[in-house]
Amino acid sequence: MRSAADDDTPVFVISVAAALSGMHAQTLRQYDRLGLVSPQRTRGGGRRYSARDIARLREVQRLSQQEGVSLAGIQRILELENQVHALRLRLTEVTQRLDAAEAALGLGGRVFAAGPAGDIVSVRPGERPRRTTLGGSQALVVWRPHR
Repeated sequence: MRSAADDDTPVFVISVAAALSGMHAQTLRQYDRLGLVSPQRTRGGGRRYSARDIARLREVQRLSQQEGVSLAGIQRILELENQVHALRLRLTEVTQRLDAAEAALGLGGRVFAAGPAGDIVSVRPGERPRRTTLGGSQALVVWRPHR
């Protein structure tokens, strides 16, 4: 099984990357100039492609040839995918911080009930709201953020 570090390790020279991706080396150079795939460079300036770069080259080729997307469109798609990835990482981080804060405060989830006037009131977990003299409902709603 390969790790993320293996996928990002720059090991392929441009001729091997071109063969693995089914493209001409000049196409890879053009994609590098456009910023679609940016391989790492050696001290001498040679390009070194990783397995992740090869996968990205294949995806660019698929979008271009099979889907008919322009290079500008592909660039936008890749930018949006990067944004989605970054947002997912941020959401995971914020969710973990929220969970830690809830645990530190002893909050297992928020519980709400309808108050006597129809308003929403917070009650402690495991408790029911007080009955009103008008015979109101004791229905509870447990709220958990969608994760």
